[in-house]
Amino acid sequence: MGIGIWQLLIVLLIVLVLFGAKRIKNLGGDLGGAIKNFKSAIKESEEETIETKDNVLSDNSNVIEVQKQNTTEKVES
Repeated sequence: MGIGIWQLLIVLLIVLVLFGAKRIKNLGGDLGGAIKNFKSAIKESEEETIETKDNVLSDNSNVIEVQKQNTTEKVES
């Protein structure tokens, strides 16, 4: 006993009468733009996260290299 095709058509007809075709078209465009902006924001966030991880790994390798140099200097002394 779900919603049938006729009930959906009646609801869509009522929405069309209440809001008009132009307003529904604008709403669809706005919704599409919002989704596009959301996806690009997520992509930028992921790129920043990857860049930050790369920087952290690079900093850690520099620290390890300095520690190795200090250890070598102590052994040589």
